[in-house]
Amino acid sequence: MEEIAVRALLFDFYGPLLTAKQQIIYDLYYQQDLSLGEIAEQQNVSRQAVYDLLKRTDESLHDYEEKLNLIAKQQQNLELIKAIKEKVTELTKDSAKKDNNNVFGLLEKLENNW
Repeated sequence: MEEIAVRALLFDFYGPLLTAKQQIIYDLYYQQDLSLGEIAEQQNVSRQAVYDLLKRTDESLHDYEEKLNLIAKQQQNLELIKAIKEKVTELTKDSAKKDNNNVFGLLEKLENNW
């Protein structure tokens, strides 16, 4: 997975576990695309302080995933849902279309909850 996508997923899953300052600076740098200097000026801290905070925050997010594996579990569950959809399609080719839609509706709800 691309590094940008990984960072976005990590922040989506574990961002609430960060301090308010970590959340703000991480968002400004990775999502708002501000430079270290711009963030430093805006937050009244040194450029080095912003860099250090981003580095520590990135490490924290990776540590959370290493310990909790929520992103990995989500990916596994989405793959299982896809496999179930394929199997249901295969098994129900001759079944009533209404029943197929019912099963797929339930699978869609499950998939959207992830």
